[in-house]
Amino acid sequence: MIVPNPIPDAARRLAATHATLLPEHKPAGTRGVILEVALKLFAEHGYAGASIREIADGAGMRPASLYAHYPSKEHILAELCRIGHEEHRRSIQAALLECGADPRDQVVAYVHAHVAMHAQFSMLAVVANGELHALSSQLGAATFELRNQSIQALMDIVQRGVERGVFNVPDVWLAVAAIGAMGMRVAYWYTPEYELGAHRVAEIYAQYALRVLGAPES
Repeated sequence: MIVPNPIPDAARRLAATHATLLPEHKPAGTRGVILEVALKLFAEHGYAGASIREIADGAGMRPASLYAHYPSKEHILAELCRIGHEEHRRSIQAALLECGADPRDQVVAYVHAHVAMHAQFSMLAVVANGELHALSSQLGAATFELRNQSIQALMDIVQRGVERGVFNVPDVWLAVAAIGAMGMRVAYWYTPEYELGAHRVAEIYAQYALRVLGAPES
């Protein structure tokens, strides 16, 4: 198997080493510190592999003090998953608003936003996607709805493209699943040190998506 950006430590789950939360993602004060510490631990070790004590130690507090800010470890994960999927949905919506009604252009815009988000916020994407299953139905409901909306947006675009003869696929759902999964894996191997920038990687993945959809070369 060819790995484009080998991870120096084979035991790591992903290549990224920095937990990134934009100011608009990060709550003020101690809550924001806790989120950033938990994000790094969850991304590197998984939700089950990170303890409240480790999160508290990283945030410079006692475990009992952490509960004054979050009722449980699951609540911390729920907020990170929500932030990740909200940023993903926001990026996609903004990209689609800037392109026309042509399904081909919409796929390019969607995939570019999808891949760029997973490259620029690698740890957040790994946690939001890979640990979402650990949430209870109550705490995960809002995030699953965001995820379903993003999936449905691409389903609608591809379906319109098939109906107009722009795309040719045996199964719309399988095509959407393949494109989505292809972009999600970027979060595990991409770092800013890679020879191509995040936006260039996103452009190339958009070309790959068009090939998956059987779109004619432009």
